Amino acid sequence: MRKVSKLEAKLPQLPERKKVAAYARVSEEKGRTLHSLSAQISFYSSYIQKHREWQYAGVYADGGISGTTDNRAEFRRMLDDCEQGKIDIILTKSISRFARNTVDLLETVRHLKELGIEVRFEKERINSLSEDGELMLTLLASFAQEESRSTSENVKWAIRKGFEQGKTNSFCIYGYRWDGEQFNIVPEEAEVIRLIYDNFLKGLSAEQTEKQLDEMGVKSYTGGHFSNTSIRAILRQERYTGNMLLQKTYIENHITHKSKINYGELPMYYAENTHPAIIDQDTFDKVQAEIARRRELGVFANWSIKTTCFTSKVKCGNCSVSYRRSGKRQRKDSNEVYYVWTCRTKDSKGISECHSKDVPEKILRRVCAEVLGLEEFDEDIFLDQVEKIVVNGKDELIFYFYDGKVITQHWESTARTDWWTPEARAAKSVYSKKNPRSSGTITCFSCKIGCSKCGQNLRRNTSTRVSGEKAHHWRCPPHNNCGHSGLEENLLKSISADVLGIDEFDEAAFTDKVDRITVVSNEELIFHLKDGSEVTRQWQFKRRQPAWSEERKQRQSKKMTQVWRDKHEQSENS
Repeated sequence: MRKVSKLEAKLPQLPERKKVAAYARVSEEKGRTLHSLSAQISFYSSYIQKHREWQYAGVYADGGISGTTDNRAEFRRMLDDCEQGKIDIILTKSISRFARNTVDLLETVRHLKELGIEVRFEKERINSLSEDGELMLTLLASFAQEESRSTSENVKWAIRKGFEQGKTNSFCIYGYRWDGEQFNIVPEEAEVIRLIYDNFLKGLSAEQTEKQLDEMGVKSYTGGHFSNTSIRAILRQERYTGNMLLQKTYIENHITHKSKINYGELPMYYAENTHPAIIDQDTFDKVQAEIARRRELGVFANWSIKTTCFTSKVKCGNCSVSYRRSGKRQRKDSNEVYYVWTCRTKDSKGISECHSKDVPEKILRRVCAEVLGLEEFDEDIFLDQVEKIVVNGKDELIFYFYDGKVITQHWESTARTDWWTPEARAAKSVYSKKNPRSSGTITCFSCKIGCSKCGQNLRRNTSTRVSGEKAHHWRCPPHNNCGHSGLEENLLKSISADVLGIDEFDEAAFTDKVDRITVVSNEELIFHLKDGSEVTRQWQFKRRQPAWSEERKQRQSKKMTQVWRDKHEQSENS
């Protein structure tokens, strides 16, 4: 009997198609070169898709960008796609299109090689995954880099020869338009230039002129906002006099293309009467002299900024930033303003960034008079002798004199007594009675309980217990992390009554006798009495119930999670 074996039909396995991409680049953003870039993109797109064994992965193209720079967005995007496994093969015209820096080229190719990605250079006929690929790349990339350097040097030589003949290499400047041979004045923009110079000589700052131009609807050379930076550059631009100072900057390295200010490394050339002037030479010289004067005076040169003799002289010992002046009008006399100097960092970013001490201006003037040996503070003598004052710690002012002398002076703030006068207390009492909503946060303990660690006053926090009863605790600001437990108000009243020797706490007696309370730790309080004595009391924070164990916390967490899930499911079903 014949034996017939049944064979299963097997489909031929097609080879996996390689994901192929191409990279193209032109170095100048001109019509001809951009057309070339478009032609490259079209060629590679068609070329890749003609190969059935290839899968089209895209064409990455950078236009108007040098191969020696790192600002190639499409090149970076291509490398990111390589990292994600979207590309197997990269096609490029030549090594010079890929990179002209030998080191960067080899690093990139080696990294792609580790990822199993092949780079094919058509002109040089090099495959990066071949045995001799890296050797050939090293040699040819070195030639490409040297070619780039040689081209750059030739361009620099031509530009510098042009400088020697008084020819410019910069053709974009506000107020002029280049017609191919010379600069021509734009009348509307020239009027703006004259306004900027005139405002500066009148004493206006660049910021004030910026605001004026914005209100006038004046746009910059590029059509955007006319910034104060542009205004300052215009005030220093000698080309508005009809003359040109050439080679003020130069390119140090042909790879980085970073521009550097010429401080004498290369010769500069001053070409006179190269184009029509907008500003006469006399006006330009006056502006330069005024710029130098304002730079020397600093903030005092700008009359629009309110300054005092202490402006820019009071420095923070923590962050080295200058102090700023702030004022508060007193209720008893609206015409009187109480001034305080505060660190700019602390004022803008909060005590978490800088915990420096504020200094009342009255104390600052008094201490300055003592240091200078004067009966009364004198601004002229202060400005003439004192270079700066450094606020160090809570009670220390360090005076630095122009003659090199340094004097450290201790001080004590009287701001509380200066501000919290009996009249102010009475006014606050009347206000609190008329506005009961505000009396809930202001008590006899307000601004009287201080922390020994952070130096800040404790704040009153209110919470509601399960029974509905309100509970009040006094704590440090939350960002200070001093580690003090909340001081319960009822316990504080009990300790205060014990210190005062009375059976029951009395607000009037407390206000009359206690000046301040310092929280030393979770176990110690110091009462500073108005008669100058101090009383120390021990205290202990008592929990109403024992702390939860880790097991109980986990159990409660699971319970709350389940409650949340049940509510979430109900809301979805509804």
